[in-house]
Amino acid sequence: MLDLSLLGRLAFTHAAPTKPPLPPGRHDLGLFDTRDYVLIVPEGIDAARPTPLVTLFHGGGGSAEKIMPILRGHAEERGFLLLVPQSLFPTWDIVIAGNGPDRERLDIGLAEVASRFTLDPAHFAFAGHSDGGSYSLSTGLSNGHLVSHILAFSAGFMTVLAQEGSPRVFIAHGQQDTQTPIDTAGRSHAAKLRRAGYELTYVEHPGPHASQPDMVKLGVEYFLKGVAAKG
Repeated sequence: MLDLSLLGRLAFTHAAPTKPPLPPGRHDLGLFDTRDYVLIVPEGIDAARPTPLVTLFHGGGGSAEKIMPILRGHAEERGFLLLVPQSLFPTWDIVIAGNGPDRERLDIGLAEVASRFTLDPAHFAFAGHSDGGSYSLSTGLSNGHLVSHILAFSAGFMTVLAQEGSPRVFIAHGQQDTQTPIDTAGRSHAAKLRRAGYELTYVEHPGPHASQPDMVKLGVEYFLKGVAAKG
């Protein structure tokens, strides 16, 4: 029998919480001795009601601390949970050699969040910048039965070995990006996704490879469309 985990398929399933919710703030989840996961819990979360979740993947050589600021303010203002994984090695396993320890750790991290909060299956996003954008695209498309939205910023590649489901996709890419050139990255990804029939919002900006706050804001609005504003 084919092992779908090798193709990036997650084992995670939604379930009712079994542990007390975490209070508002930043939490190191204590799941791993090396490069632990971080969870941002905004004020006013009712653990019994479905809450949107964004899982945010860092770029190559990055960390939770480096990538977290691009979405933390949005999470706290708009009232969604923000899970920030860290790759076991300097970048994600699929960049190095294929699906492996990072997919396994992601299952553990998602299960921990779901054990404390009721998650909204209709607003369950993977997001990331650079290698993290590539990981969110690749793993999100392989798990479209779970992932409702993908927010990919400056993603360099898209490796999908077990396409499933139909997540909504937002891609933003810089016209002056010399690290992941737009013709072979953003534009190429957009063309492939359109041919495959995905719901896609593709936005180009004049900037370089660096994260663009206005593009991140557009991605958040895309993700939360139809969700009542906090407060």
